[in-house]
Amino acid sequence: MRKSLRVAAVAAACAVAGGALYGAGAATAGQSTANSTHEPYNIGLLTKDIDTYYGTTPDANGVYQASPDSPYAKDLARIDADAKRYIDKAARQAGHKGHKPAVVFDIDDTLLLSLDYEKKNNYGYNSATWAAYVNQADRPEVFGSPEIVRYAAGKGVTVFYNSGLSEAQRSAAVENLKKVGADVNLDADHMFLKDAANPPAYLSDCATPGAWKCTTVQYKSGTRKHIEDLGYDIVANFGDQYSDLDGGYADRTYKLPNPTYFVG
Repeated sequence: MRKSLRVAAVAAACAVAGGALYGAGAATAGQSTANSTHEPYNIGLLTKDIDTYYGTTPDANGVYQASPDSPYAKDLARIDADAKRYIDKAARQAGHKGHKPAVVFDIDDTLLLSLDYEKKNNYGYNSATWAAYVNQADRPEVFGSPEIVRYAAGKGVTVFYNSGLSEAQRSAAVENLKKVGADVNLDADHMFLKDAANPPAYLSDCATPGAWKCTTVQYKSGTRKHIEDLGYDIVANFGDQYSDLDGGYADRTYKLPNPTYFVG
């Protein structure tokens, strides 16, 4: 479930402060301000901070883009450099031990940037407009993330995707990922999407046909457990939300910055 701009304030503060790595040492999941007795951060000021962080600028077509020189881009570059070093080491170690290393990527705002949608919708969310936006299959890349996908594959690490997008959005997701250069393992055996109508058996504790009760953490960690049950060792898990990363079944987690919304 996506939440409003008001909840994004704490995530923004974390991102602007450079809280990029989660599980690798730098960020924590303390995102609730429900018990605060202080006046919340002003939304008008927060949107300005978000624009500054992304270097938000409309292109010639009126599409809001992040700047490659922005603090956001610099934070991502630091994460990517660490991830490459780690994947290289993990791949070599797995080869020596005969293991099958894997990496897992979320999609929304981990590989495909949704800044234009967030900006034009005042950082709110509507299921119909979101679905239409996703189905355009024209989101830009999150700087550097498709390169990490290709880098991992080049090192012999199997790439999986673990997304909250629905099964009905599969073709759009595949098309968009190809456009940004993340054209690796885009088949149903490697791209796991939410199928509320016919959930997989490995999620039976929280989902049955037509009755989806899984939280994001249950869904994503359950999917990672399934991948490991297939014989893989998930050496790294990438996501822009803490709920993409919590729940175990990954040797290391990488939290990408996202100050525009929070998924619990």
